[in-house]
Amino acid sequence: MSFAGKTVLITGASAGFGAATAKRFTQAGAKLVLGDISKQGLGEGLSGDVVTLVGDVSDPAYSKELVKLAVDTFGSLDIAINNAGIVHTPAKIPDLPEAECRKVIDVNLLGTFWAMQAQLPIMEAQFTKTAESCAIVNLASVAGLGGAPWLSIYGASKHGVVGLTRAAALEHARKGIRVNAICPSFSATQMAGEAIDDPEIEAHMTRGVPMRRLATVDEVVQAILWAADPANSFTTGQNIAIDGGLGAL
Repeated sequence: MSFAGKTVLITGASAGFGAATAKRFTQAGAKLVLGDISKQGLGEGLSGDVVTLVGDVSDPAYSKELVKLAVDTFGSLDIAINNAGIVHTPAKIPDLPEAECRKVIDVNLLGTFWAMQAQLPIMEAQFTKTAESCAIVNLASVAGLGGAPWLSIYGASKHGVVGLTRAAALEHARKGIRVNAICPSFSATQMAGEAIDDPEIEAHMTRGVPMRRLATVDEVVQAILWAADPANSFTTGQNIAIDGGLGAL
């Protein structure tokens, strides 16, 4: 896949899927606008056209600033990867603290909403002017496609991302903007915590997955790039599970 000349905005870009996706996009010739709440690792090791901005996606002003940075620096916004997200401590519904619940919704659900609210008008205006399509890829989760015991608010937030993805895709299907979501199961990122290094914990996390393993970061990133690829021009409104067969059960 080639993204030469494309301006790509990625949130949650300092680690995990975001950092790996940024690396793949820059290798494919893209110009990058990278955001994260942490400066550590943001843009590290990347060459070429890369600008960064630290901030919190739960603040609507931050998404506007990221879009403005893209347009002011590179003159366009062609692809947005809304990847920033958090997970709460596993607990049953009665035991989840109010503050933690609100934070998960603010970052995962409203953060994605604020991002698209800033991105979509710019992309629509670009399409009207150039007739070149744009793409948004939201990072949801298999927890957004089914029940997520012990991760109820996280799952609810990702169900919300799935709903936002479908709504945005329908609203912009004839306006040159494709909107899709990638829905990974547990993956070998920092969010998976100790499972990365502990076979016993990994076995517990993957016992319901037909492939009996975690997804690799590269497997998820490959799906993100596929969804963003301009050649993939007839796929929109889809919530694509990268789950080792879990959804087939």
